[in-house]
Amino acid sequence: MDGTGLAQEPPPATDLRPEIPHPARIYDYFLGGKDNFPADRAAAEQIIAIAPGIPEAAKANRAFLQRAVRFVAEQGVDQFLDIGTGIPTEGNTHEVAQQVDPQVRVVYVDNDPIVLAHARALMAGPSHGRTLALQADLRDPAAILADQQVREALDFDRPIALMLIAVLHFIDEEQDPYGIVKTLLDALAPGSFLIMSHGTGDFGDPAQTEAGKEVYRRAAAQATPRPRAQIERFLEGLELVEPGLVVIPQWRPESAGAADVWAPGYAVVARKR
Repeated sequence: MDGTGLAQEPPPATDLRPEIPHPARIYDYFLGGKDNFPADRAAAEQIIAIAPGIPEAAKANRAFLQRAVRFVAEQGVDQFLDIGTGIPTEGNTHEVAQQVDPQVRVVYVDNDPIVLAHARALMAGPSHGRTLALQADLRDPAAILADQQVREALDFDRPIALMLIAVLHFIDEEQDPYGIVKTLLDALAPGSFLIMSHGTGDFGDPAQTEAGKEVYRRAAAQATPRPRAQIERFLEGLELVEPGLVVIPQWRPESAGAADVWAPGYAVVARKR
């Protein structure tokens, strides 16, 4: 046990592979973070050259996460499973949710060792409530669901908020992203929520989208931006919270200007009946 009140798994062997750009560290660079390597920064700058608005879009995505987490916590959900969490930065899931309810439990899952190292450092001490950071891979949802620490941290007989923020577009079609999401949702109790954002090429030049995908092909994960119709498949059988599936900044913006930020992705909060 540690100061969070939840058992932490032993730190995994760290293989950061700094020579290979990683999506979590590229995203950290977009957000203005410092937890990235030269290869990540070079890849990020290549993407910015293709789409100069990407850093602001990343910040809009982060702001959506915070608004959605606050909304779901206000509905009485006190358990969050945040998969593909990325490198911690200001306004993390547990920080936002625990402002609503200090007893909220949060399990962070990511496959990048640097993410877990920073998450554990951030969450050291009792001030960060009941949180757990676990190294695992979204592409193996059954392993996440069966993990003993996850089962000890979260009560699957009660509603859980499943968070898949800007991660599913790193799962290509051959890896069955729809089956992955279905496996996770099937394990959740009625009244649970899905909080999701997903990259798209709907709003850009196809050549621009392809150039961005090429940068990620040289990184640790390929990018598969999807059109709206494909993203809607993840939501089958769920009850969409207003305003439904919308461009990321347009999900319940806190100001009119915030809704106008360019962002090549969709956002949604949906409830399991």
